[in-house]
Amino acid sequence: MLEHTLAAAITQTGVGLHSGVSTKVRILPTDAGSGRYFVRVDLPDLPIIPAQVAAVNQTVLSTQLGKDEASVRTVEHLLAALAGMGIDNARIEIDGSEVPLLDGSAQIWATSIAEVGLKSQPLTQSKESLTIEQPIWIHQDDAFVAALPASETRFSYGIDFDLSAIGNQWHSWSMATDLNKTSLSFGEEIAPARTFGLAHQIEHLQKSGLIKGGSLDNALVCGPDGWLNPPLRFANEPVRHKILDLVGDLSLLGYFPRAHFLAYKASHNLHIQLAQKILALS
Repeated sequence: MLEHTLAAAITQTGVGLHSGVSTKVRILPTDAGSGRYFVRVDLPDLPIIPAQVAAVNQTVLSTQLGKDEASVRTVEHLLAALAGMGIDNARIEIDGSEVPLLDGSAQIWATSIAEVGLKSQPLTQSKESLTIEQPIWIHQDDAFVAALPASETRFSYGIDFDLSAIGNQWHSWSMATDLNKTSLSFGEEIAPARTFGLAHQIEHLQKSGLIKGGSLDNALVCGPDGWLNPPLRFANEPVRHKILDLVGDLSLLGYFPRAHFLAYKASHNLHIQLAQKILALS
């Protein structure tokens, strides 16, 4: 078993979902054992923010990481792409406080990673130290997220909305043990799924200072009469996007334990609570 970093640098620029501010991201190869971490290149002393569970400081409609006074928001899609494509070590330089939303999915990130390729590195720590031996559950009302003992790493998610265009959806995705199969599977099945919102909630969220950068170009929007900006990339694109979010949030563990991660109507907050509980039991 090896670790992997990028074979070359990647650069993307775009607008943040909540801030509406344009930022530039450069993802650079880094040393084995470094892990994935952000560097705020727009701030004095270039503060480093590790992509770790302990750095999470907000989970309102996105996942935010912080260290001291520096923070970076909406990290989940980028981190899902790195982890899903097999990148263990990456230096992520960003000149603002929010990762660009791009097209609302992880597809652009995943495609960029595939284009530059991966570089193998020596293994610096065991990836088997976190073992799920007993079910771990986090719930709030009828929403829950769980880690169950399993023979493979699998993510299963369910959502349920009153809007008929979404309704009740379930999807399950297995992370293959072979790196090439994992990258191909993630890039085709999960990465293209875009974030989505409900038309009747948009005005309230905007008045709350959120989704300033959201548009029909970077998010699916659903109303009582259906989708405002079809076509969908998958018939169940919304629930696949929830798996994308879950992969990104649980990537903060550093690597994925062998487990079946099962969620229903969950949130970034519940995802992170599960990650915290897994770490506490390790």
